Amino acid sequence: MYNSIFIDEFTQKEKKEPLNVLDVREVDEFAAGHIKNAENFPLSSLQNTYNKLDKKKDYYVICHSGSRSQMASQFLAAQGFNVTNVMGGMSSFKGEIVS
Repeated sequence: MYNSIFIDEFTQKEKKEPLNVLDVREVDEFAAGHIKNAENFPLSSLQNTYNKLDKKKDYYVICHSGSRSQMASQFLAAQGFNVTNVMGGMSSFKGEIVS
C-alpha cells in the first residue's frame, strides 16, 4: 500500500523541508527539467534499479502527469518501500525546476 498526495500539497512540503524525490520519467525527460535534488529512476528500468534505494527512507514518486508514478509507487510498495505518489506530476508542478 502506498500514499498519495496532490501536487499543490507536495509543492508546499517541498518548499519547507528536503524530501526524497524519485522522478520516474525517462532520462531525457528528467534532463529537460526536474525538481532540485530529485533522483532519476525511470519506470522502464525500475525493476533493475530499485535495489539501490534505502527502505529506511520515505520517497515521493513523481512523473509527468501521475500515471507512471502510480505504477512505480505500486511496485515499490510491494517491495516494502514507504512511498507517496505525487498526483498531477511535473506537468502541474509550480516550484523550482532545474536541468
